[in-house]
Amino acid sequence: MRTRRPGTGRACASAPRFGAAQQGFTLVELMVVIVIIGLMSGAVVLTMADPRGRISGDIDRFAGRVRAARDDAVISGRAVALWVSPTAYGFEQRARGQWQPVREGPLASQDWSGGASADLGSAGQARIVFDSVGRADQPLRFVLRRDDQQVTLRMDLDGNVSSGD
Repeated sequence: MRTRRPGTGRACASAPRFGAAQQGFTLVELMVVIVIIGLMSGAVVLTMADPRGRISGDIDRFAGRVRAARDDAVISGRAVALWVSPTAYGFEQRARGQWQPVREGPLASQDWSGGASADLGSAGQARIVFDSVGRADQPLRFVLRRDDQQVTLRMDLDGNVSSGD
């Protein structure tokens, strides 16, 4: 087939035909796309959180809130109490001569997440009071359980929380 070269008016033997040889994708291109999709899927699965949360998340939240309560007792110069029950924990502050539960903010009561429960022994509930210098009136020890996970939590007189199996 003879075609004319644009702009010259002359005929050329054959003009390259684009598109005929470029139909579809090569096997290498398809494999690269599949590998990229696999890597992205793996990254998404690894970053997805367990909807129940891990028991370590409960421990971290509990420890952070205990530190905040201790610091609040020091800053405000007023005692702050921590209570722990099998299903939840929370804080109370002295106001007008009596203990009042903290209802909002970081010291509001919190349920253990994902069906976790605290085993406090025969007492059933624990209560610790931080004085105005941040010292606890007694140490605390209990076991936090969820499904097959179990962690022992300890709090010393300085309000430092540690955990171990």
